[in-house]
Amino acid sequence: MSHITTRFWWVRHASVAHGGRIYGQTDLSCDCSDTALFTGLAEKLPRKATWVTSNLRRTHETAAAIIRAGLPGPDPIPGPEAIMMPELAEQHFGEWQGLTYEQLQQSRAGDFHRFWHAPAHEVPPGGESFITVIERVSRAIDRLVETHSGGDIIAVTHGGTIRAALAVALDLDPEAALAFTIQNCSITRIDRIEGSSMGHGWCVVGVNRPPR
Repeated sequence: MSHITTRFWWVRHASVAHGGRIYGQTDLSCDCSDTALFTGLAEKLPRKATWVTSNLRRTHETAAAIIRAGLPGPDPIPGPEAIMMPELAEQHFGEWQGLTYEQLQQSRAGDFHRFWHAPAHEVPPGGESFITVIERVSRAIDRLVETHSGGDIIAVTHGGTIRAALAVALDLDPEAALAFTIQNCSITRIDRIEGSSMGHGWCVVGVNRPPR
């Protein structure tokens, strides 16, 4: 039976110097100085792909560093303009952004989350819940599958965004999706498979794979 596979290569942005503070959608730069790190990423990513980022600069800088690292050699990564999608941004933590983790824990009287800043359903003051992140990321994924069906999509985004994509692919309870570890510059590969055959419409090929 015929089927169409759209391959998502999710890459978390490079590390950010945040001084132990919650940054969420704060628009910070990232550290792109480790050339070998980005060379390793470039070697693992497809050459013919659609590139997408969020609207935050750390994803733009990471994508540019991967493309620079992939330019030398006989099979360079082409450097098209990436599609910027605000729906793929990190969770907005509202008034918590700028607080240290210790300050957040104190403000919550020690009632802090094991893996994340708050339970999936909780809305930080002036921010959004992780459930809301899943909803907007799901809409973005649907649009990308519709527009780039059967192709490779390199999505340079954020830890929360990639957890949301895994929640969509595996139909996870939002709270369960927060248990995934997504490290900086790691690759998470998720394929969307469409066709008449039976079975799940998503295949998770790998999660949190290191670049080297």
